[in-house]
Amino acid sequence: MAGRGLFDRGGRRRRMCLMAAAAVAGQFALSGPALAAPAPDGGAGSPQVSVQPALPFPVPPKIPEFDAEFYQPPAEIVASKAPGEIIAARQVNLATLNVIPTNVDAWQVSYRSNNGRDEAIAAVATVIKPRGGTRDGAPRPLLSFQMAEDSLGRYCAPSYVMQQAAVPWLLTGAVTSGAQFLEVQAALAQGWAVVVPDHQGPNSSFAAGPVAGRITLDGIRAAENFAPMQLSGRSTKVGMVGYSGGSIPTGHAAELRKTYAPELDIVGAAEGGVAADLGALVENADNALGSGIVASGVIGVSREDPELAAFVDERINPVGRALFAAKDNLCVAWNSSVAPFLNLKGFFDGGDPLQNPIAKKALARTAMGRSVPDMPMYIYQSNPDWLVPVGPVNTLVDTYCKDPSASVAYTRDHFSEHLSLEVAAVPSVILWLRDRFAGEPAQQGCSTTDVGSIALDARTWPVWQQVVGEEVAGLFGKPLGA
Repeated sequence: MAGRGLFDRGGRRRRMCLMAAAAVAGQFALSGPALAAPAPDGGAGSPQVSVQPALPFPVPPKIPEFDAEFYQPPAEIVASKAPGEIIAARQVNLATLNVIPTNVDAWQVSYRSNNGRDEAIAAVATVIKPRGGTRDGAPRPLLSFQMAEDSLGRYCAPSYVMQQAAVPWLLTGAVTSGAQFLEVQAALAQGWAVVVPDHQGPNSSFAAGPVAGRITLDGIRAAENFAPMQLSGRSTKVGMVGYSGGSIPTGHAAELRKTYAPELDIVGAAEGGVAADLGALVENADNALGSGIVASGVIGVSREDPELAAFVDERINPVGRALFAAKDNLCVAWNSSVAPFLNLKGFFDGGDPLQNPIAKKALARTAMGRSVPDMPMYIYQSNPDWLVPVGPVNTLVDTYCKDPSASVAYTRDHFSEHLSLEVAAVPSVILWLRDRFAGEPAQQGCSTTDVGSIALDARTWPVWQQVVGEEVAGLFGKPLGA
């Protein structure tokens, strides 16, 4: 894109330099590396990788924008790898609120993935192993947890936000990833290994489902290939989960698995607050509370779609351009706070932008429902959701269920709203995933269940007790999963 317009990445880097200079002061060199052998049956491309040791507390980790060696390795190295093949690895320390240590083993892996056009890109994921064995003595399963990053800067990515001594997420505004780290800990307390991909990729492409789905699947490959995780290679049972912005990579990965990563044994995927149709989100957010965050999604998708980026740059008016520039590089809390209740479509000249053929094609590429997942799905949605409307989710379920091989359990919650449903649904998601990992057969076909509140299901109450107890003990140093 010519000039110093909306998508001037050089400008973003300069602004990041100003925002983060204080946080990168005092970086220390890493000590000597260890080696990790490939996992058994690791799949294509599992050579030994050098595993760097963790930084000693209180040395702060580098912000991703200033850590190009790990986050953005040379393009020729990335292109030489197979999707999911690890390029570099290092041990990291994780912490609640970036201060209270989490007693687990954790690493970051840099690996090859592909963008939505199947061009090679570098990706990063955090892989986490709990202490102790599994509850039933079976081989350890792997949960791929897609956080609702919903941001436009790499310093908002989970790999940075979860680390001890990182700039606190309460300051950066990466509140969703910071809070969802508690949900990750709940999964670790079950004895499950967890991989958390930075699914927005090197361009922080919020809401760009095709690239997010690929990064997610390749992150699973990387976790299975990483020997310190002590998984069973391709035999590892895998689950996926994501809520709201995390439903985008989860849903797209579920639809892509059979063609992009057919070797992965994904036994189930759970998603809630499902952003199935981005066009419907724009319509719903226009002149409403959610306009700030949805505008960020428009920016994010355009970063992965050159045709849409050119359309936006050509049609956006001066007020919209200034607004989008102000939102560039912000994490979710600040992005949501900039420009709520504004007329998003009114920022574009030439009529309703959603009716333009270029925009329609771009939105079609990001929509869910292009193929039917070949794994059991648990979908849960707030019926009065003010941010992610229920209508497109109903349509998505209907689309899946036209296929007689589909397995979809759909729950609509009529009392919760967008934010409260995520918390209320945690125990039901854990129970559903427990059954999938235990080999309990999922339902055949589809079902839709309407409930007052998902939290009123008495089966979930013991899970609440267990999760809260484990997490409180973890704050005082108890090993998670022991």
